[in-house]
Amino acid sequence: MKVAVTGGSGFVGTRLVQGLVDGGHTVHVLVRNVEHALSKLPPGVTGAVFRAGEPLGPEALAGAEAVVHLAGEPVNQRWTHEGKRRIHESRVQGTRALVEAMRAAGTVRRFVSVSAVGYYGGTRSAEPKTEESPPGEDFLASVCRDWEAEASRAREAGISTAVVRMGAVLHPEGGALHAMLPPFRMGAGGRVGSGKQYVSWIHREDALAGLRLLVENPALEGSFNLSSPEPVTNTEFAHALGTALGRPSVMHVPGFVLKAALGEMSMMVLEGQRVVPRRLLEAGFTFQFPRLEEALKNLLA
Repeated sequence: MKVAVTGGSGFVGTRLVQGLVDGGHTVHVLVRNVEHALSKLPPGVTGAVFRAGEPLGPEALAGAEAVVHLAGEPVNQRWTHEGKRRIHESRVQGTRALVEAMRAAGTVRRFVSVSAVGYYGGTRSAEPKTEESPPGEDFLASVCRDWEAEASRAREAGISTAVVRMGAVLHPEGGALHAMLPPFRMGAGGRVGSGKQYVSWIHREDALAGLRLLVENPALEGSFNLSSPEPVTNTEFAHALGTALGRPSVMHVPGFVLKAALGEMSMMVLEGQRVVPRRLLEAGFTFQFPRLEEALKNLLA
């Protein structure tokens, strides 16, 4: 089928596009810079301009039968008043415009919108969070809640919809692991804050496989956690990464230092969520890398 992908030139998007093409699908990307995006993607992929806050005409979807929504303003920036506005509007207004375009196009039958485990709010609680757990009350949780509400409007148009709450995607090319590697390789890595906060992570290959499963199975509707079935504490993560690199992981970054450097955004690291992918497991999804040690060994070989 023809699949449109927003954010198709990003850290996850480029690999998802390649996987969809390899699986026999036709792919159309919705991005800010079409020429730049297509230069990074397989031959035959087409594209159209997509910017949050700007309406999309039905022609922008080019007859797509499924849409995967990955685009959004990065959250790894200082959360100033303006930064928060950009983060919220890019996700809420961007999703609203996309849903309106899908309704107008009339060809879309499947919508997969990627949210984040931040939906559950920052917490130091060790209580597992399933898809049935309530949303949190902090900034990221409110963004995710509003974001998902816009995505869910696609159901009103008869479009089968899945909302994906994704954990931290691990791969040396980008994301959290990319940022952590330099200090750990120098032997300056270790736990942050109390170290008791949970990290809900997922190997990029498992994230891609989960997304493809949801794209290709419209009967799977509603919310899905897309993270490893074995989340770990920050201390355990630091130890596993140090071991995988053959480097010590005994350094400690106090919480107040991170708060001084990053402001409110530091809560993303100092707090966390112990998220489990109950509905994906019930759907029969098998994780290739369920344990962190195995995932890091593969990624850093």
